[in-house]
Amino acid sequence: MKLLVTGASGFIGQEVSRQLSIGGYHPRLMIRQPGDDCEICHFDADFVQADLRDPNSLKEAVKGADAIIHLGARATFESYKTLKPSILDGSLALMKSGIAAGVRRFVYSSSLLVYSGSASRVDADTPVNPILDYGRIKVDTEKRLSEIAGSAGVSFAALRLPHVYGARDLYFSQLRAGRLILPGLGKNVYTHLHVSDAAAAIIACAEQAFSGILPIGDRLPSTWAAFLKVVRQHYPKACVFLMPQWLALLATLLLSPFRRARPNPGLETPGAVRTYNFNLAVDPDLLWKDLGLAPTYPTIYEGIPAVAAESRNLGIL
Repeated sequence: MKLLVTGASGFIGQEVSRQLSIGGYHPRLMIRQPGDDCEICHFDADFVQADLRDPNSLKEAVKGADAIIHLGARATFESYKTLKPSILDGSLALMKSGIAAGVRRFVYSSSLLVYSGSASRVDADTPVNPILDYGRIKVDTEKRLSEIAGSAGVSFAALRLPHVYGARDLYFSQLRAGRLILPGLGKNVYTHLHVSDAAAAIIACAEQAFSGILPIGDRLPSTWAAFLKVVRQHYPKACVFLMPQWLALLATLLLSPFRRARPNPGLETPGAVRTYNFNLAVDPDLLWKDLGLAPTYPTIYEGIPAVAAESRNLGIL
């Protein structure tokens, strides 16, 4: 099976690409810019340059592919209008090009932010109710992709991913710089998932031609306070603390005039602050049982020590 991975140079995309490469798949990795492959250039894979916002470039990328793992798109808390060309329009163009080229399996990375953030437990029957534009566009993209796939007889899986963490993510990069600040009191329960487990589930959906739209997480949803407590144990020299939500919101408003000049402008917005304070505890049995798998790191108490160990092995701690 020939697999195309979009967003291959991103945080989750790198791990998916790594697992596919060592698993003997020799995947095709889609990158947007020639320099995007710096972390993945040594993988046993082919590389193709394409852009989700350029439908013509996608036609070349999907040639010969049997399955698409779609991880690429803008991942910031910005307006629906700003996100639409990449997330919605780009995803639809990718699927249509893939189906025309003979693709029969499509796996899409969605988000827990399709929910309102107030559910005591998210399960298969929890209705979507996004309050941020990022969540709204994810819902719309899921729906449109599912409709197109259904009409074409293509398997379609959408994984509503939680907070996915690992040695190369934003939080642990900040920790290595000596400081991590999260907005809120940290009492809200959130769902976390080690990046290697997220990648394994994504790949399994492609391998098994799984069809469905489900949230996924580890075995024990945890508060942000609990998450940071474990982090402090393994990064004792880092300054780790929680900022009151009102103060974080004020800070984002003060930063707004300078936001557009930053690489990830949507990560320092009121919307981002609100997401950290959502309650999103996913039923731990969802999707794993369907795939016949179990997470390697069932809780943050196994996952965070593994991140610290990997950081040391990579020489980045």
